[in-house]
Amino acid sequence: MTGEGEDLKLGYIGIGLMGEPMTMRLLKAGRSVAVWNRSREKLRGVLEAGAVEASSAGDLASRCDIVMMCLTDTKAVEHVVFGQNGIASAARPGSILVDFSSMDPDSTRRFAARLREEAGMGWIDAPVSGGVPGARDGTLAIMAGGEAGEIERVRPVIALMAQRFTHMGPSGAGQTTKLCNQVIVGCQLAAIAEAVRLAEEAGVDAKMLPEALKGGFADSIPLQLFAPRMAARAFEPPLGAIHTMLKDLDNAGEAARQAGAPLPMASTARELLRQMAARGQSEACATALIQLYDSVQR
Repeated sequence: MTGEGEDLKLGYIGIGLMGEPMTMRLLKAGRSVAVWNRSREKLRGVLEAGAVEASSAGDLASRCDIVMMCLTDTKAVEHVVFGQNGIASAARPGSILVDFSSMDPDSTRRFAARLREEAGMGWIDAPVSGGVPGARDGTLAIMAGGEAGEIERVRPVIALMAQRFTHMGPSGAGQTTKLCNQVIVGCQLAAIAEAVRLAEEAGVDAKMLPEALKGGFADSIPLQLFAPRMAARAFEPPLGAIHTMLKDLDNAGEAARQAGAPLPMASTARELLRQMAARGQSEACATALIQLYDSVQR
């Protein structure tokens, strides 16, 4: 790597719901950021804010000391990193890829070893929690797996986008921690939808639940964010798609199978989300889970 601190050249791949506000925070901090996205039209906002467009993932990697990436799934990550004109084709030896995507830990470990062997580039798996509001406000919690020296190298940059960046262990540890996070959040979403529906059926103003429960044992960020939206049946703007949570819970199920760990509550939440996907709502915000309960007749 060629620079330290503010001299590090930064790049971001995947300008979507999370990638756009995270990139915006880097730009607002005065950093120069090269960007690339598979769907070019999504670059408009960050380009207008001062980002510099790269012609491919490989072109971006050739310019940058730290490449950050947030993509939809394992298949997309593999294509962008190892496909034609991908990151591995032109990465600087000694540079670091920080992958904010959520995928299965086994693939992360395999990809990290391959990238280091083929391109001399480090890989930090750094999935995030906090959703779009956290990305916008810089309050994300990021759980990381990788080599300690590389974690510390990128920490000053990550601090511009997150309030917490925790090294959880070697490659894949960040993804495993994210699966634990999603088990908790997925179960909470199902429980919040149940509570909202119970309040409504019992004649209680469900919109008041977050205020009434604030500071108590039932309080949580998901409760404060999702309960008012569920009560109002407000699904826009999206805070996160059903298919994303479903993918994560599927990965958690596989990790649990390999580890021999029971996941009965998460399995129930996963099947509720699968019902939503079967109804054609996989792209809907997770808030729409309340509609499952609306469809149940007394």
